This record gives sequence, C-alpha cells and structure tokens, in this order.
Amino acid sequence: MKIVLDHISVKPLELNGDKAIELFPALLEAQVAGECVFTAPVSYSLAASKEFGHIRVSGDVKTSVQMCCSRCLVEYESKISSYFTIIFRKGIVDSGFTEDETELSEDDLISSVYSGDEIDLTHDIEEQVAMAIPLKPLCEESCKGLCPECGVDFNKSSCRCTEKAFNFKFSALKDFKVK
Repeated sequence: MKIVLDHISVKPLELNGDKAIELFPALLEAQVAGECVFTAPVSYSLAASKEFGHIRVSGDVKTSVQMCCSRCLVEYESKISSYFTIIFRKGIVDSGFTEDETELSEDDLISSVYSGDEIDLTHDIEEQVAMAIPLKPLCEESCKGLCPECGVDFNKSSCRCTEKAFNFKFSALKDFKVK
C-alpha cells in the first residue's frame, strides 16, 4: 500500500481498507511455520499528514488469528490490534549493516526514511501486526495448563498425579541436610 505524497495536503489523508495476508511475506511465513492461522484480512485505518517537513502516519491495524494456547494446547481465535505512529523523513534509505553500537532515541524508534514521491506502508503494517502476535499465546490469562504426568487439562478437570508438588530445579538438593 503506497501513499502518494502529492495527495497529502493541509487536511490529513484518510486511508481505510483491507489487505489479504498473501501481500505480507512475514505474516505468510508465520502462518506457513504454524505459529498462527490468519482468519481475516488485515484491516487498516490510517491518517497521513504533513508536519514540520515530515510525514506523520498514525492509525491502527486489525486482524483475527487462530492460535494454539501455550499452556493447554487448545486452539482459540483472537483479535489482533495495534495502534501506531510513524514519522517519515525524506532521505536516502540505508540498507548497509554496520557492526557499531548505536544508541537509539525515542524519535528513532518511531521514525523511518523514504525517498521518491511516495511511501510504501506495506512493511510497516506487516511489522505492526507481527509485533502484536503474542510469543506465548494464552487462551485466557487464568489458563491452568496441562498435568505434566497424565496430560489432563486442568481447566476442565483435575487429576491425582500432582497431589505432591515437586520442583525439578532443586531435585538434587532434596536429601541435602545441614549439620
């Protein structure tokens, strides 16, 4: 999705629509890898405006994904939403990688560089959706998970395997006695 800079005037340019997941390579890669399944296209609602010689793009992106809970392994559907602001400044896009350490300011984290007379927002939208997908998805915050012995889902029932709590981290110290 591209913004033509000549279309942005004093009044912000409003952009709304839906884009298929196939147009976003990183999201398609996450789906192929089995991390999640996108059940809806990516919806966007953006506003682009000129501000102090820069272009400010603000808005939100939304979609729905089906994921597997990391505690109980139940498939569930979740809505993904991200609100963001990016400030674009005209310059040369530097694709070179340097090994030097650089401290980034807060402005560097929300700014990007463009060249030419249009800005392609495809990568920025893709990035916002990818960052909104949880690393450890949970069907509910209060999910109790599975029994490590028999595999019973603690959200639905209980078992007698774990009547005695045992921490494997300190199992080597269980018979340690201090004199």
